[in-house]
Amino acid sequence: MTQITFELPELDRKRTQTAVEAALEKYRIFKSTLIEEREAQTTASWSDSPKGFTGTTSDQTSNIAIYNVDEPAARKAYCERIERAVSKLPRRERLLITERYLNTDCDFDYVVFNHVFDPPIGETTYYRLKWKAFYKIALNLNIQVVKEVKGSRNIEGNKK
Repeated sequence: MTQITFELPELDRKRTQTAVEAALEKYRIFKSTLIEEREAQTTASWSDSPKGFTGTTSDQTSNIAIYNVDEPAARKAYCERIERAVSKLPRRERLLITERYLNTDCDFDYVVFNHVFDPPIGETTYYRLKWKAFYKIALNLNIQVVKEVKGSRNIEGNKK
């Protein structure tokens, strides 16, 4: 009987953190902004050149309708995906991510580890907990950046 082993990938810490922070910032922006619905242009625009057949067709009204329906749906789906990934985290990691990145009124790490956690946690513990949360979120959202193994390119290059 063979045993299946599964090892978690070693991630590039800085690039993964940047990717997760970008995803969480996008979430924050989507939650705090409204979508301006587009409207059809009702007056014809004047053109100096004569209109001729260009071989393309465009339907302004349908393009606007598609945008007005698809854009809010895409934003909602993105926000729900982030919320699901965060909800799967352990309690302390979920509290950290929610208070630091998902709420619109907290912009600093020291506020979270000094005032949100009860009792307050140390800075080292906070950053260790933050990295664990980022690691799990990156894997859940499939935005992880795996650390390259040195020498792997040389092996592939020698096969030619």
